[in-house]
Parts: sequence; structure tokens; C-alpha cells
Amino acid sequence: MSSTADYSFPASSTSRIPLAVILAGLAGCTDSIGFLEFSQLFVSFMSGNTTRFGVSMALMEWSSAARVASVIALFCFGAFLGTLIAAGVGRWRLPILLGLQAIIMSFGLLLPVGTDALPLSAYPIVLALGMQNATLQDEGGRSIALTYVTGAVVRFGTGLANLLLHRPAASFWIQAPLWAALSVGAVIGGILQVHFGEMAFLFPIALALGLSIIGAFLVVAYPNSPLIAGVSPTPDAPPDTRPVFRVA
Repeated sequence: MSSTADYSFPASSTSRIPLAVILAGLAGCTDSIGFLEFSQLFVSFMSGNTTRFGVSMALMEWSSAARVASVIALFCFGAFLGTLIAAGVGRWRLPILLGLQAIIMSFGLLLPVGTDALPLSAYPIVLALGMQNATLQDEGGRSIALTYVTGAVVRFGTGLANLLLHRPAASFWIQAPLWAALSVGAVIGGILQVHFGEMAFLFPIALALGLSIIGAFLVVAYPNSPLIAGVSPTPDAPPDTRPVFRVA
């Protein structure tokens, strides 16, 4: 297959774009709750955690360094695990990944808080959000940035330049909505945490579970529909990678 093939998943923008916006809002909401609940620890924004890790190392604050380093490593493992699952389950990617996200996040409400260096109750949230990034792909087969905003801001800026020079990539038009959704989600998460504390996590958990149920219904009712399926190489694989699954 040529490098110009559409590797997006789902294949239809009718479902892919709204899902991306909703999931970005879910991530923003969860990150805001986690930031307030876990003493300014980001559960999805690893750029911020990386800066905090560097500062902690410079100040020789080993407990803080271990805290953010463990979160970064677990988030990376979540992306790793989510990509393997995405490559192996075909059109069931959406319901399975989102269902697992809801289940894993729920464990965060059951685990003890842990220590400053090892925030145990934050770990399931971090793992689930890392997995979320393997859920959707853009036209080039790249994972859509659903849990952090830096990539969206950069792609929007470069897209504006390309809009003047010739034409932007097809994924340009979703970047501003992604940023807006993550920002609105962060506001909602902050309000929920102020009023409900740790139980505020039930909102993003319920949202992920609801989307998983909707996805499962679409798979059963419309198994070959581009709303739920399509050409699907492994997320972020090279352009010439052989597709793992294809609509029948």
C-alpha cells in the first residue's frame, strides 16, 4: 500500500473527530482532578512532570523525583500496552480500550494513597490515560494526541503556516477543537474535584464506560462500518507497514 493511503481509525471522520474531542475533554477533566487530588501531580501531562523531575533532581529532592519518574514510566507503559492491544483487536479497539480504561481507573479509587514517592492511587489513572493515546489514529496512521495539548498547539501553529504556504495536513482542523476540549475538561474536572474530592474520578470513569458501550453496540450492529473500523496498521507505525486489520 502506498504512503498516501488513509490509515485513520476509525475510517470515518463522522465518528473519529467527535470521539477525539470527547476523549480530549475526558483527559483534561481527569488531569485536573488528579492535579488537585495528588498534590500537583499531572496524570496525563508528562511534559509538566518531566520539568518537575528535572527540578527535583537539581534540588536533590529524591522523593519528588521518584514520584514523577514512576508516573512518567507508567504512562509510557500504558501507551506501549495500548498500542499492542490496538494492533491485536481490530474493529473492537474502541470498546476494548475504553472499557479497560474505565476499569483500570476505577482501581484508583480502591488503592491506598501510598507515600509521597509512590502515589499508589494515582498509578491506575496514569496507566489508563497512557493507554488512551492508542485509541484513535489520524489519516497518516499517527496516534491522535488525546491526553496532552502541546502537540495540538504545535500542529495548529505549523498548520497555520502551511495554510499560507500551500495547504495544511488534513489533521490540522482538529487541533483547535482538541485544545478547547482539553481546556474545558480541565475546568469541569477542577469544579468536580472541589465539590466531590476523589469521587470526582467517577465522572471520567462513567464517560469512558459509556463510550465503550456505544462502541460495542456499533461493532455488533455495524461490524464493517467505517464508523468503527477501517484500514488499521499499528498506531504510529511507518507508512509502508502492512495493515493489521481492514474492513471486509
